[in-house]
Amino acid sequence: MSRSTTPWSAIVRLGLVQTSLGSIVVLTTSTLNRIMVVELALAAVLPGALVAAHYFIQISRPRFGHGSDRGQRRTPWIIGGMSVLALGAILATAATALMLSSLIAGIGLAVVAFLMIGAGVGASGTCLLVLLSSCVDGRRKPAAASITFIMMIAGFAITASVVGQLLDPFSFARLLVIASGVGVIAVAVTAIALIGIESRYSSAIRELEHHDTTAFGDALKVVLGERHTRRFALFVFISMLAYSAQDLVLEPFAGAVFGLTPGESTQLGGTQHAGVLVGMLLVALLGYLASGNRQALMRRCMMAGCIASASILVLLAASGYAAFQWPLSATVFALGLANGTFAVAAIACMMQLVTSGEKNRDGLRMGVWGAAQAIAFGAGGIAGTLAVDIVRAASGSAVHAYAGVFVLQALLFAVAALLAAEVSRRSITMPDTAGVNA
Repeated sequence: MSRSTTPWSAIVRLGLVQTSLGSIVVLTTSTLNRIMVVELALAAVLPGALVAAHYFIQISRPRFGHGSDRGQRRTPWIIGGMSVLALGAILATAATALMLSSLIAGIGLAVVAFLMIGAGVGASGTCLLVLLSSCVDGRRKPAAASITFIMMIAGFAITASVVGQLLDPFSFARLLVIASGVGVIAVAVTAIALIGIESRYSSAIRELEHHDTTAFGDALKVVLGERHTRRFALFVFISMLAYSAQDLVLEPFAGAVFGLTPGESTQLGGTQHAGVLVGMLLVALLGYLASGNRQALMRRCMMAGCIASASILVLLAASGYAAFQWPLSATVFALGLANGTFAVAAIACMMQLVTSGEKNRDGLRMGVWGAAQAIAFGAGGIAGTLAVDIVRAASGSAVHAYAGVFVLQALLFAVAALLAAEVSRRSITMPDTAGVNA
């Protein structure tokens, strides 16, 4: 069956699904986090544990991917996952309000809600990436990866801004109405955005008689038996562990070592995100304009981003000893640039490699990589902050503590670069025309 080249408008529509996902996630991981700690005066470990639970439940991503493989339809899984995510966010908001009158019951409901949030993100996010990879040709995959993840970041920013204005004067009833509205809008936007895309542009549509009946365990053994799949999963875990470890460390480092105010450290975080955005856009432009093997180009960008991230983290470790004489803002922007370069290149490679190996295992393969990423994100924040506390207690020096963590992150990025090189040598080569004709 002949498929048309996916137009940019359809790629943007798929990006709207990421925007919807981001709008719900930011509400639960940021707004509810603050309310639990500030308005309810609860220990910060509670929202931290809930967010960690939402990451770790995403070990189920391979199961969701396999489910979509068996039917060769991603759209129902995306919409279903978004619906579970929205319902989980509403329940999480209700659970936060319940903590006022019954802390134990509220925590119990919150655990269920955050597990639903993680499952919803896993199902919708995994199947969306597989759909994107099957719809978009090789030339546009780097740009498509950048567009969709930039749109997810836009979902974070827009929701945070709008919800922040609507929440005043604050009440739990108002919060529940807003969370319900965000969830309903996200599901509606997702359903509308997906209309007709898979049936028209996906190269993976099969007739019903070709549906796969392989059991999940058997299919997982086949996928994990693929050397390039295992290597890439390890690369994703190591690189994302290093990437996520800095999220909860960078701003406290700026305050403790450089004496920045909360406002100044927040601006520094914005500088890093600006660098990430520029890195993503540069990789997208390179991938679109390049001729020849774009898969190889993306791997080179992936390796370069990891090496640059490692180098800049070593500089950050040294910066604490130079203190106020160091150009901290420029260094952090450069770190964001390197992070954005490796991250979007890795996503583009993921989209290209997902069809390599055993046929009809795209969703399961993407699920394995998504699970590795989720576990790394869940562990990274905990590991980074714990390492700071341990080294600081042992040495009595904030400078030594943060320097040690930055050096450890640099080592992880260096290992990730070596793994990326191994993936580059060993992976199965794919044509750049995937998704154009099938």
